Amino acid sequence: MSYLLLWLEGPLQSWGADSKYYNRTTLPFPTKSGILGLLCCASGRGGKQKEWLEHMSGYSMMVRSYARAHCGQPLRNPILRDFQMVGSGYDLSNPWENLLVPKTADGKKPVGSGAKITYKYYLQDMAFACVYEMPENEVLDMDNALKKPVWPICLGRRNCVPTAPVECGVFETEEKAKNYADDLAEKEQRVCILTVYDGIKEGSDDVWTIRDVPIQFGLYKEYADRQISIFIEQ
Repeated sequence: MSYLLLWLEGPLQSWGADSKYYNRTTLPFPTKSGILGLLCCASGRGGKQKEWLEHMSGYSMMVRSYARAHCGQPLRNPILRDFQMVGSGYDLSNPWENLLVPKTADGKKPVGSGAKITYKYYLQDMAFACVYEMPENEVLDMDNALKKPVWPICLGRRNCVPTAPVECGVFETEEKAKNYADDLAEKEQRVCILTVYDGIKEGSDDVWTIRDVPIQFGLYKEYADRQISIFIEQ
């Protein structure tokens, strides 16, 4: 096995595991479904991808979270809530504008304007190192795909654009990949605030169960649960 290192940095990121309808939350670190979706975009994989996801989801993923140090103290609360209106200001008599207005469950015209209030949450000015375990015969192909992605890649949501190269190379061990990421973070004056591992690890500060293991993508997405261990670094 080898280890692929991804560096995820941008002004905004959003990694939802249980977001539904009009309240789109984010976890404080990238999800496995988000990372595999990013890799699908880089390698041009569309549709359900059930077999590929079953193959890839079983490999381990480690994430380290880096905040910008400010006056010697890291940013502890980087959450931004964005208020949006969906379907506001459209003319229902215009057939094209009418398509943009939310409808009832049976497709009929909404009551009133049809506008819906949505709340979307983002992480501000964060960076993450994602170390993904992969077989040696596959990791180089994925590394090359990240260098020249087939489709644009994003940091959770389409409007979250990376501001640094995502591809950071392939390493023999997880520890070597982690050390490389720590050196990169130090050059950017960032400090690690937490580390997330697959499964239950001895000595962890917390254990979560999150629903972020993708079973299939496409129009009708399906997910399964996994347990993660969180180590607080600062």
